[in-house]
Amino acid sequence: MISITEKTLQDLQFPTVLETISDGCNTDIGKEKALQIKPIRDKEELMQSLMQTSEYVSSFQNNNAIPNHGFDAISHEIKFLAIEDSFLEVGSFRKIANLSATTNVLLNFLRKFDDYYPNLNARASRVELTKDIISAIDAIVDKYGEIKDNASPALAGIRQNMNLVRGKVNQSFGSALTQYNSLGYLDDIKESFVQNRRVLAVLAMYRRKVKGSILGSSKTGSIAYIEPEATLKYSRELANLEYEEKEEITRILKNLSNVIRPYLPLLIEYQDFLSDIDVVAGKAKYANRINAILPTITEERRLFFREAYHPILYLNNKQKKEVTYPQTIELKQENRIIVISGPNAGGKTISLKTVGLLQLMLQSGILIPVHERSETFLFDRILTDIGDNQSIENHLSTYSYRLKNMNYFLKKCNKKTMFLIDEFGTGSDPELGGALAEIFLEEFYHREAFGIITTHYSNLKILANELPYATNANMMFDEKSLEPMYKLALGQAGSSFTFEVAQKNGIPFGLINRAKKKIEVGKVRFDKTIATLQKERSKLEKTSLNLKEEETRAREESKKMENINTRIQQKLESYQELYDSNQKIIYIGQKIDDIAEKYFNNKNKKELIGEFLKIVEIENSKRKKASPKEVKAKVEKQKEIIAEVQVKVEEIRKEKKEKKLKPVVEKPKPILKVGDRVRMLDGRSVGSIDSIEKNKATVNYGIFTSKVSLDELELVEAVKK
Repeated sequence: MISITEKTLQDLQFPTVLETISDGCNTDIGKEKALQIKPIRDKEELMQSLMQTSEYVSSFQNNNAIPNHGFDAISHEIKFLAIEDSFLEVGSFRKIANLSATTNVLLNFLRKFDDYYPNLNARASRVELTKDIISAIDAIVDKYGEIKDNASPALAGIRQNMNLVRGKVNQSFGSALTQYNSLGYLDDIKESFVQNRRVLAVLAMYRRKVKGSILGSSKTGSIAYIEPEATLKYSRELANLEYEEKEEITRILKNLSNVIRPYLPLLIEYQDFLSDIDVVAGKAKYANRINAILPTITEERRLFFREAYHPILYLNNKQKKEVTYPQTIELKQENRIIVISGPNAGGKTISLKTVGLLQLMLQSGILIPVHERSETFLFDRILTDIGDNQSIENHLSTYSYRLKNMNYFLKKCNKKTMFLIDEFGTGSDPELGGALAEIFLEEFYHREAFGIITTHYSNLKILANELPYATNANMMFDEKSLEPMYKLALGQAGSSFTFEVAQKNGIPFGLINRAKKKIEVGKVRFDKTIATLQKERSKLEKTSLNLKEEETRAREESKKMENINTRIQQKLESYQELYDSNQKIIYIGQKIDDIAEKYFNNKNKKELIGEFLKIVEIENSKRKKASPKEVKAKVEKQKEIIAEVQVKVEEIRKEKKEKKLKPVVEKPKPILKVGDRVRMLDGRSVGSIDSIEKNKATVNYGIFTSKVSLDELELVEAVKK
């Protein structure tokens, strides 16, 4: 049984999510229902709601798209049908017929594709499918929302007479028009309509000469509008028929209302069903926009949101074309409380809100933007204390309000509760408020509740480090620029970087030093140690990323080398086969040459044929029977290898030829002189020439001298003249 207060819904901005879902609905009732979404208490109902949304999301990708389920609301019609002896207007029946037809199409579709949409069909199976409503209305009302002529025999007769009388009206009016026009009594416009009746436009001076009823005149009074006497009789007859028609239509609509009235509960159900599907569609469209999925829901006490996005922030950033950083957060029995610390504007509150909002959305039947390997379990209660809660109405300060809230937490907190507290312990004296916050945290811990808090208090960071099943976390900052990286790192408290941020923002160094002297040395040292550790962690994070990139590159290179090695191995095998084949042919050729030489000496044909057949038999015994297809493939492969080898051989021949043709140009050897610094061609020691006699030089190496041939020396540095 989940219990969420209105304050928690507001703290986590749940109404904003509902507004976006509502915008995705097509009908007014669907939009209204979407805004009323609340956490679902029953687990079976919740799972069905989540699966329905998941199935609808899948319809965007498959070929069996869910048909249109839009409709015009019939709330007004439902109210009227509930009143005894009331009857609906003809347009209302068309709306009811359309609603019934849309429902029937959807019910049939979901039954047909139950394999694709089992949970949506389970919802649809609770609704009765009937064509009686549509049949009853279609017999009376046409597709344009008009009563059909054959709706009743009486109406058919009345309308037939009306058509005859209209014909007479037009005929008599036409005769009068021709007569009075020829006499010149009519204005240029000749005729007009007054009170929905056809009249002659008679010039005022001739109005007494035209027999009929004056129905009006022009603004200037120059024209009198007269209905001819002959037409008047038929007009009255037509008016009587129109009255009869209206009375008959009223009778027909009353009868039809009485036929449809028993279906009132079903019509309410139809509207409810279609609006429910509209809400599911709204949730599915929202899920599509934020890349949401249904994570695994377990019975085990574990919340693991991998690569979780705050949906509101994600959509806002997407609109601005800015990056949204995902967070990975895990809470379990052995690590049930996370204390996030670090400077402001690093993303602590967003991390806190992300977990709370996603859990709340999930428990309200809405898919969430996390990695598919994420999982969570269902909480009975989610408690929040986020933002500035100063209550002017109740004359409570922020701290008083928070204490009142903590008291509520203590009453409700248990092992099936998740609590989320932003800036824990603030609003009071740091020492006293911190001590009280520490006691609260210990109490929540011993009750085995799951929770995330953000704080600047050192004692809470120390407590989280001491409690076995709690852990510190910090929002990472770049160690040089102190810019936030918007990444949550578990396992270590965060420094507030108070003095570092102050220095970065131009506060004089002297003032910062004076501030440091005002507070306890231990606190400064503690914060400095945390800051140093955070910087080291940030460096390690970067190093780890670089190593991962290097590892990925090395793997890719290794894969490339493996592929190259495989290709080389295949080529070597092909060349080996060609070589073996050629060696075999050379061996057979040598044997035939030996036989030919024997025959040359003894001219014994019988021995020659015998030896030759022996060679053929030996070779044939090694052959395997192959199909024509295999033989063809082998020949083709051999041709390819020979062609490839020929290309390579030609390249080698060409290179050798070029080397032979290319004249070797030797650099002129420098003439060595006394005093030049030299070394032997195959040595490293450098000495200077003391004297040169014939082709030999005496080289002084400092410790000893040596006589060396001039050809064996190379110049290192010539003596300066």
